[in-house]
Amino acid sequence: MEDARIVDLYWARSERAIDETSSKYGKYCFAIAHNILANDEDADESVNDTYLDAWNSMPPHRPAILSTFLGKITRRISIDKWRSRSAEKRGGGEIFLALDELSECISSRNSVEQEIEAAELAKDINDFLRTISLDERNTFVGRYWFLLSVKELSVKTGFSEGKIKILLFRTRKKLKAYLKRKEY
Repeated sequence: MEDARIVDLYWARSERAIDETSSKYGKYCFAIAHNILANDEDADESVNDTYLDAWNSMPPHRPAILSTFLGKITRRISIDKWRSRSAEKRGGGEIFLALDELSECISSRNSVEQEIEAAELAKDINDFLRTISLDERNTFVGRYWFLLSVKELSVKTGFSEGKIKILLFRTRKKLKAYLKRKEY
C-alpha cells in the first residue's frame, strides 16, 4: 500500500493503519530497534510503541516520508529504552560504542537554545553527508543511524572490517573538521 494511503488511514482513525504499517515497515522498525537494544523482546516492544506513537501523532502531523517518520520514532523510543535499561546496569551494546565514537566530533551543550542548536546540527550533518562519497555515506549512516556493528557493515558492504574501521575513522575526522568550520 502507498504511504500516502497509510497516512490517510491514520487520519481516518482506522485500525487498519497499524496493520498496514506493520506489514510494510515492521521489519524495518524491528531492525532499527534490535540494533540499538540487542534484544528481541525489547525490540518488539519498541516497535509496538512506535505504532502507538504514530497513532497518537497523526493527526495533527502528516509525515512527508513515512519510513523516515517511523524510523525516527523507533530510534527515539529504542534509545530511551536503552538508556533506562543501562541506567540500572552499565554495559556494552552497539549504541554505547557508536555514541562514544561520535563523542569526539560533537561537543555537549546545556543551554536554553539546545533544541535550536540540535536542529541546526542535524541540518549541518545532513549537509556534510551530501559532500562525501556514497560508500562513506552508507557506512556512516549504517553505523550511526542504524547502529550496525562493524561486522554487519562488512557483510552488508563487502568491505573488510579493517576497511570499515578506517572509513569510519576518516569520515568522523572529516565531520569533525566540517563542524569546526561551522563553529561547533
